[in-house]
Amino acid sequence: MTVNLFEGRVGAPTPVPVLVRTRRIALEVVKFAVVGGSGVAVNFLVFNLLLHGVGSGAMVATVVASCVAMTNNYLGFRFFAYRDRASRSRQQIVLFFVFSGLGVVMESVLFYMQYHGFAMNGPLGSNMAKAVSIMLASAFRFLVYRTWVFQHNARRGWSGHWNRTSGCRRAGCRPSAHCSP
Repeated sequence: MTVNLFEGRVGAPTPVPVLVRTRRIALEVVKFAVVGGSGVAVNFLVFNLLLHGVGSGAMVATVVASCVAMTNNYLGFRFFAYRDRASRSRQQIVLFFVFSGLGVVMESVLFYMQYHGFAMNGPLGSNMAKAVSIMLASAFRFLVYRTWVFQHNARRGWSGHWNRTSGCRRAGCRPSAHCSP
């Protein structure tokens, strides 16, 4: 029996290389930005339609627009950005909407402070206030979504290590189409 000392024990997981982790996080940020970008577009569209088209109040427009965007984002995160994470469960849905609700509150408070406190209440000013509030609340959302809502599924065997043999992070994985490093 020959033992390859460079590979370690057969099937033993090794820590994920820094370059692989960096690439994964960069890809995650890009996917988050794509879904978030569509959410921002929906948010602005509904906001401007309600505030400047229909004539709703600024706070009603910002809250309703944020809630519509929140639903859009859940679908995008669940089926695109984080589709490799834990499967849809009641807990995941509840966590998503609780943290998204906190994000809506943050976004609304920030918008209120700018809209009323800094008199950013014209068409350009209201959109600038909306943009700043979305950006700041999005940083919070990114952190909580990736940390608590769309976690790696422990039942799939994620151990925080890279399986050098198969090139996959799932324990016991055999090389196949689903696992590309």
